[in-house]
Amino acid sequence: MSAEKIKNMEEFAALSGISRPTVSKYFHDPESVRPSTRERIEKALEQYDYRPNIFAMNQNRKLTKNVGILVPYLADPFFAEIARRIETSMIQAGYRPILLSSHGDPRLEVENLDLLRSIKPAGVLLAPLGRASERAAIERFCKDIPTVNFDANIEGVGEAFVGHNNTQATELMIEYLTRSGEPPVFFEMRSPPNPNARKRHKAYVATMERLGHTPHIIQVEGEGWELEEIGYRGGMTAITGRQLSTNTIFCSNDRLAIGLLAAAYELGLRVGLGGGCALRVAGHDNHPFCRYTCPTLTTISHNYGAIAATSAQTLVELIESGERSAERRTQLFDGELIMRASA
Repeated sequence: MSAEKIKNMEEFAALSGISRPTVSKYFHDPESVRPSTRERIEKALEQYDYRPNIFAMNQNRKLTKNVGILVPYLADPFFAEIARRIETSMIQAGYRPILLSSHGDPRLEVENLDLLRSIKPAGVLLAPLGRASERAAIERFCKDIPTVNFDANIEGVGEAFVGHNNTQATELMIEYLTRSGEPPVFFEMRSPPNPNARKRHKAYVATMERLGHTPHIIQVEGEGWELEEIGYRGGMTAITGRQLSTNTIFCSNDRLAIGLLAAAYELGLRVGLGGGCALRVAGHDNHPFCRYTCPTLTTISHNYGAIAATSAQTLVELIESGERSAERRTQLFDGELIMRASA
């Protein structure tokens, strides 16, 4: 391997003895050059250890192969899992995904959109913060660049929304909990960061009333994405303050439920279905850690695979059609009840 540092494609072309346009053509599509030329280029790449700046190359192209994937909080394993699946789907479709996280900060969300705009993406897959998002900034971005929203829906923004059917999933869990034991209280944050929480709240109230039960909601204080800590503190307060009107708790999301399980354990309460159990606890989302809590957590699962694949496919169709959709499409996938030891 040569120790000589290659700074750009022009230097690489000169050293390899192949024209700059041919080298550029190879990097855009290796199959577009003759096999003998491709072999020469690949030998030169090995010799000089040169890798092109794909982003810089794309600045001069009308349509890039870059696609953005923007999530609200990548440290949350839920978003990490669905982003991983979307990223894999886009790579398989021949695109180069750039994955960014807004870390729960609406200013960073706008900065991330500006960064994506600067690399001229073919399209973007966006899971917005939702309630905290700067709607006007997102609307401007979506007018310029084909965008598919997933997970959290901002009505009227982007060409499509692909997500989880929060209403169906909440109904399914409440029907199970009431069928198998006492009707549940609903354990949620007073100011949730994700807009799906509001849909679940409404569905809880409507389903409890439909089944002839009185809704009972416990709202815990706390803001941001440290949901396990908020669930733990709220759980300690709810249990020690005797706020529970039933032995069954349905948490708005699994991360709150994980915190609540820790509070119950610390207070010496056994969680589960059966003799000697003081509480039943259920969550929502099928967070990747649910299988490893103690006890394992009963929950409602998103259809991760379908949401990721459909989001990616919808964006690819938008990009390759070259047409902006006049009618916004919405596709929801039903949740699946996952019965484990906690309920």
